[in-house]
Formats: sequence, structure tokens, C-alpha cells
Amino acid sequence: MSNKALRILIADEQHFQRMRIERLFNQLNYYRVAPVHSLEELLTLVEYGCEPFDLVVINASMAGDALDLLDFFRDNAQVRHAFIYEGQRAELPPTSDGDQQNIQVSHTSLPDLASISRLMSLIDRRLPSVGTGISVR
Repeated sequence: MSNKALRILIADEQHFQRMRIERLFNQLNYYRVAPVHSLEELLTLVEYGCEPFDLVVINASMAGDALDLLDFFRDNAQVRHAFIYEGQRAELPPTSDGDQQNIQVSHTSLPDLASISRLMSLIDRRLPSVGTGISVR
């Protein structure tokens, strides 16, 4: 059962890709999804948000040379989990689901339903229930 309170941010310059990824989340019953089209928008929402994002899904090419995505997500309390796709463009090493990290890097051009489903099963299981200190399993 999906935790409908999870906050998800999708960052991609291409409108079609943002909407496609958002629909994948909607198919899995996640609806608190905010799509953004620029790195500046992402940074503003993350920096000035009143509560952390449970997941940020980002196209690696958005950061270019302006931002080291791994360092940014690793040290940011406002982002609990990150999924970076098209990682080969940024020369990021891929990670696998078994790495159990808060940051996953994929070399695929766009996440599919299976990869989003696997990712969300890990995230939903790790995060505490809303309003309690009990982990969802």
C-alpha cells in the first residue's frame, strides 16, 4: 500500500518526460508530485521548502557543470532520497537497488514503471508512517 503523503519532486527540462514520469507515479497511487523544468526551480523548492522531499527524480543533464548532484543530495537534509537518471551524461557511476543507498543513479534515458515501483517499495518501507515513529513495512 502506497504512502499517499510522500512528497516527490521531478526535475527534467523536457515537459513530455516530466509528465511521463509523473504518470508512472500516479499509476502507483502517488499524487503529491511536483514537476519542475529548471535547476533553479529545483534548488529554490529544496532550499525554501518547509518540509523535506521524500524523493527527487532528476535528469542528470540538468545539473551540467553547475552542481555536483551526488554531493548535493548526499549532504542535503531537505531530500531524503534521490534518483538520478541519464547518469552516463554526467559520468556518474550507476548504483543498483541492492546498494540500499539514499541516492540511486541509473544510466537509462528515462525511468520505467518497474524501476519506479522498485524504488518506491524501498522508500515506502524505509520512511516512518506519517504522525508516528513507526516504520512502514
